[in-house]
Amino acid sequence: MAHLGSRRTRALTLPVGLALTASLGFLPTSAASAAPSDGLPTAAVSTDGPKLSYVVNTRGGHGTVKQVKKAIARAGGTVVMAYEQIGVIVVHSQNPEFAQSIRRVRGVDSAGATRTNPIVPQATKDIGIEQSLSAEQARAAAAKATADQDPMEPLQWDLPAIKADQAHRVSLGSKKVTVAVIDTGVDDTHPDLAPNFDRGASANCVSGAPDTTDGAWRPQTGESDHGTHVAGTIAAAKNGIGVTGVAPGVKVAGIKVATSSGFFYTEAVVCGFVWAAEHGVDVTNNSYYTDPWLYNCKNDPDQGALVEAVTRASRYAERKGTVNVAAAGNSSEDLAADTLEDSTSPNDTTPVTRTIDPRECLDIPTMLPGVVTVSATGAKGLKASYSNYGDGIIDVAAPGGDSTIYQTPAPPATSGLILSTLPGGKYGYKAGTSMASPHVAGVVALIKSSHPHASAAEVKALLVHEADATACGDPYDINGDGKIDAVCEGPRNHNGFYGAGVVDALDAVRR
Repeated sequence: MAHLGSRRTRALTLPVGLALTASLGFLPTSAASAAPSDGLPTAAVSTDGPKLSYVVNTRGGHGTVKQVKKAIARAGGTVVMAYEQIGVIVVHSQNPEFAQSIRRVRGVDSAGATRTNPIVPQATKDIGIEQSLSAEQARAAAAKATADQDPMEPLQWDLPAIKADQAHRVSLGSKKVTVAVIDTGVDDTHPDLAPNFDRGASANCVSGAPDTTDGAWRPQTGESDHGTHVAGTIAAAKNGIGVTGVAPGVKVAGIKVATSSGFFYTEAVVCGFVWAAEHGVDVTNNSYYTDPWLYNCKNDPDQGALVEAVTRASRYAERKGTVNVAAAGNSSEDLAADTLEDSTSPNDTTPVTRTIDPRECLDIPTMLPGVVTVSATGAKGLKASYSNYGDGIIDVAAPGGDSTIYQTPAPPATSGLILSTLPGGKYGYKAGTSMASPHVAGVVALIKSSHPHASAAEVKALLVHEADATACGDPYDINGDGKIDAVCEGPRNHNGFYGAGVVDALDAVRR
């Protein structure tokens, strides 16, 4: 039976019945008689094309960025935001030749359109199926909760799966540690999130420039609840209500990067990483891929520029001490294969089918250097049926949930999916590598709490060292039909399904 991944987020979409879950500037022709030193023509440029967003990657410091900004104006572009720290400029333009023109400018390394659809309002699209927890289920769970558990914690099979329940008896994590959820927005008014919410580290980055208007980081009516669910898995407070997060004593921030239609464009992702880096964020969780390309091919001038921009931003965050954690994806694909087929890109206009080399065409940010790539497991501890995998690609594994047809949890849990917070004070189930990644982000936060002076590299080393090595096991036939569904390669502590192993929250707090 096929599982369908969300088009953009790493939450799993399961069939019903299985899921619980400005004005544009240009240089007039009379302004000069010779081309400027940057090589751009002096004739007026076209500004009647579709309005697109671009990233322009520069080399050099402030002086270079200043000169490139002038060239951008002459090429018919308007600067939205210049991230001089990493040499990335976000631009809007209606010049159909903008990218080709600006690539010829001295000081520009690369430039590319971040989308194939013009910047216009779009109808909200459904990006997943979920089911809220019923009042009866909540009451039944509360009746089984022990004195040290929140009422719905008995339904959270995922916490004991990584020994988080044991870890909480040692430490809940430090309030000095902040995890940023780079996602669809976080409802900080939720009673399980409000006690731990870090407003100072939160922002709306959808435009490519940070908006810190009060509540700008929240999902609006009709928008996805994905980010709120992720946030609860990381840091839902242990406060006698609802659910418990992996690190219920740390802070959580919301950095909204998804449009109202659920698209995660490059300019927003770049803004998210830089904002996190500049605001003392210790961990970022990234449960999405950067639209509109599932895989961005570095030999394509547009897609290559997007890879470069997000790489610069994520590396900048890491240099500032941030550990970046990302979901591997829900396509049941071997990301270490020689070739892969992508029939979903570009997902904001008309997709085309293409065969790609995953060594050159990257799912960003999850396949970028330095990013912790997370696969998902189910309630039996096996790779989730939908989870991507790949020897040398997956760093660690964590619970992401799976259909109870494949992996059934032990009582009192009733669903094989992951229970967490939803906007409006609600709770519900979801599944996907989107749900696995925040488990890892929570464990990273616990490690950082125990080792406050550790660098990002040192924290990642501890994460891998402390993971519970998990062997490939029997041939992977998750649905029992006699056909091998995926091939796991590698030894017990370094393989394509589980990487170094399933993360261990208890080790994170006792060493």
